[in-house]
Amino acid sequence: MEGKTSTVSGTKEHPEFTFTRIFNAPRELVFKAWTDPKMFAKWWGPSNFTVPVCELDPQPGGILHVNVRAQDGSIFPSSGAFHEVVPLERLILNIAWVEPAKTLINVYYTITFIEQNGKTKMVMHSRVLTLAPEAAQAFAGFVGMEEGGNQSLDKLAEVVEKA
Repeated sequence: MEGKTSTVSGTKEHPEFTFTRIFNAPRELVFKAWTDPKMFAKWWGPSNFTVPVCELDPQPGGILHVNVRAQDGSIFPSSGAFHEVVPLERLILNIAWVEPAKTLINVYYTITFIEQNGKTKMVMHSRVLTLAPEAAQAFAGFVGMEEGGNQSLDKLAEVVEKA
């Protein structure tokens, strides 16, 4: 992977993050890593986290259900939906991490994929719609969310650049 940047904006209650990456991989493969459950499960989540459950239906209105497992065995279930799918160009989706009867965090993602001479420039903008106080503590505020996003995208780079 060549270039990577991340920026933080928004408010404490509704932070926004923009991650830009240039992957040494074709756009088709990077897009597939977002829409194929087997590939998505290989990279989603921070370092040292795994994905034992990954269900994706990448079409407008299609659901997603992902469980992320921490090193201590804790499971963090999430679910959401795809709002827009423009093959090879753009995905818009939301993912919410939930506890029984309570949404801890709900994030709205817009991901664009731009072909650049056989490489892929990907821009991921994430906007936190809901952030419960206990989730803010768990994510250690902006720093934890930005760090987790970068770790996840580092894993994505490994997956697509080794394929």
